[in-house]
Parts: sequence; C-alpha cells; structure tokens
Amino acid sequence: MGERKPLLLSCYARAARLALPFLRVYSYLRIRSGKDDRERAGERFGRTQELRPEVPLAWIHAASVGETASILPLIERLTEAGWGVLLTTVTRTSAELAAKRLPSGAVHQFGIYDSPSVISRFLDHWRPDLAMTVESEIWPATFLAVKQRGIPLVLLNGRMSDKSFGSWKKLGASAKGLFGCFDLVLAQSPGDAERFDELGCRLVETSGNLKFDARLAPPNEAELAKLEQDIGQRSVWLAALTHPGEDGYVLQAHRKLLEVYPDLLLILVPRHPERADSILSQALAQGLASTKRTEVASVERSIQAYLADTVGEMALFYAVAPFAFLGGSFTDAGGHNPLEAARAGTALITGPNLHNQRDIYWLLSNGEAVIRIEDGDQLYGRVLELLQKPELARDIAGRARKIVETGQGALERTFEALAPILDLRARSRS
Repeated sequence: MGERKPLLLSCYARAARLALPFLRVYSYLRIRSGKDDRERAGERFGRTQELRPEVPLAWIHAASVGETASILPLIERLTEAGWGVLLTTVTRTSAELAAKRLPSGAVHQFGIYDSPSVISRFLDHWRPDLAMTVESEIWPATFLAVKQRGIPLVLLNGRMSDKSFGSWKKLGASAKGLFGCFDLVLAQSPGDAERFDELGCRLVETSGNLKFDARLAPPNEAELAKLEQDIGQRSVWLAALTHPGEDGYVLQAHRKLLEVYPDLLLILVPRHPERADSILSQALAQGLASTKRTEVASVERSIQAYLADTVGEMALFYAVAPFAFLGGSFTDAGGHNPLEAARAGTALITGPNLHNQRDIYWLLSNGEAVIRIEDGDQLYGRVLELLQKPELARDIAGRARKIVETGQGALERTFEALAPILDLRARSRS
C-alpha cells in the first residue's frame, strides 16, 4: 500500500511485531492446555513442511467448525476448477473436520498469528494468488501485508453484528483503512452489506448465507445402528454444543424430567470436548447415572446422562434425537448454527442470545420453526411439552427443513461473484 496508514493501524502493526515473544509463550500455554497440537505448533508461526502446489492457490481462513463446514462446498468447486486451496483454521476441532472432509487438491494448516514477521514467512512460502477470510475474521496486520503484496482480498459469507459495527464505526479512518483492504465483500444479508459498505469496503454484494448450502455429513452407519440399538425404545433428548453455565440448566431440567419419564436418556455434547470431565462431575453430583462416550462401548439402560466427548459426530446425535437444546444461546457466544439440526430433522429449543446467527434465527422464528426460551428455568417445561407431544417436534422440524431448502443458492452466487477474480489471477500465472 503506497498511502500512509492511519495512526491506529500503524500502532497495531508495531505492537503486533513487539508481541512475538509473548505469542511464543501463548503458544506454549495453548499446547499445555491441549488446545494446540505440539507437532504442528510451528504452523502458527508460518513454518511448515507442506509444499506449495504448482497451480493457482486460493488461501481461505476460517475460525472454527461452523465456518469450516460452510465453505467446504466452495473449496470443492475451487479444486474442481483447477485451483489449489490452502485452508487455515484456528481450532483443533476444525482441523479434525478438515482432515476428514477436504477434497484432493486442498491442504489444511493452522492459522498464523497476526504478527508481521510471521505473516511474511507464511506469505513467502505459500505465495497465494487469492486470499479469502470467512464471516467476521478480521486480522489487521495480515490484511495490510496481503494488500501490500497485491494479493486480492475477499470476505466470504460476511456478517457484521450491530454491536461489532458500532465498535468499528468508532475507529473512523482506521476502520475505513482496514476494511478498504477488501477487494470484494460477499455479505450474508442486505443489512450486513449496508454495514460493510458504511465501514469503507469498496465493492459489496449480497450473496446469501453459505451455511444454507453446506452439506450434512451423514453419520457413520455402523455407529448409528449401534447407538439406536443401545437406546432401543427409550425416549431421548439432546443438549448440543453447550457452554459453561448452560450444562447446569440442562442437568437440572433432566433430573426433573426423570421424575416423569424415568427411562429418559440425555445426550449432552459440550462445545469443547475437554470440558466433559467437569460436566461429568456435575452430573454425578446431582445423582445422575452418567458416563462419557470415550469410556464405554455401549449406552447401558441404567445410564441417564451420556456425555459425547468426541469430535465430528453431531450428525450421529441429531439422527437419534427428535429435538435438542442448542447451546451458546445463554452466553456471549451468541448462538450456534441451527441449520445442521434443521437438515437432520431435529427440532430446536434455544436461549435468547443469538446475535451471531441473527438472520437465520429470524427466519426460523418467523416461520415458527424454533422454540425460544428466555431463561434456563423454562427448559424443563418445553422439553416436557415435546416429550408429551412428539407431533409438535415433527412439525417444528419440518418447517425448519423447508426454510433451509428455500434459503439455498449462496454457493452459486458466491462462485459467480468470484469468477472474474479467479479468471484474472489464473491468467496472470499462465
């Protein structure tokens, strides 16, 4: 970039450069806590043994599992068009998903730290022809370095909450300098597009939400048959992707439900599997016969709470549960993507905090395709209602599935919008 950077961005770049020793300590702590893979820790600093493919290369950065799943169909389209794809993600769970589902021609690396020397090492090795980031991943030093090298930068499936917009808006010229790095923003909704445009993005289009087009990976057939056999005729409900604080609501509700349905099974899937031991202790303290999936071969009839501490098996649990409470909705997480459950035919109960999935839940709420509760004390009553009225759960799930089908098409619009950039960059390499 030839123009002078706004002061705040210059200060950020300087601080990011000075922070490198602290990032090494941070990386060490993440490894010790199990959040990072020791064998692949160098990837965070731009070091890798992977070779760059000898084809045009698109670099896509996604945060975690939800974002990764949403762009897998786009990655497939890119590789089919002769492009190599480098996918970087932040979490171990997203890395495991990538290992299972990336197509030939795509490679995964852990996302780099936003520090200039790290970014330079990464870009020197991979030399991407196109850089794309997903939803709301904003990395100032990285964006500035990408633009300085003349690499087109695109925001895929872009979303901008009112809260985030207000925060960025206060930064004035610095925000415009940062968001002006984007050559193209493909927004999820007209509201998102308007906010990105006001922040200084040069070209903004509304392409829709890629999550509507993400394909649901089918459950393992053998595991599904085994779990269905274990459950038998028992009633079952699911608490999916829970966060700290939400598990207590779920366990309390389940303990009361057992008074009405003594044979009822709860499957509880924490958002972060490493929390399973803590949740197990809570369940046992409440007198619930409980176990973890990784510790037993079968779900015995005596088990009342079954903690699924594995990765990549949500489709399996949605397949056996007619309805579920979806976590992240009583915390600042702002809700999790409900579309996987909708495709699977699982009716959803959710809490009030849904700002990260605002537009999707607006559609579901208007279509009477989700049950929203305001506090954890209401969970017991709504689960009891669905147990007593299974036809209600089927109706809610059916309406949600129709909404998903109606919302599809973002993948085609996204690929069409990218086509001019892809063609231009491919020709520049030939």
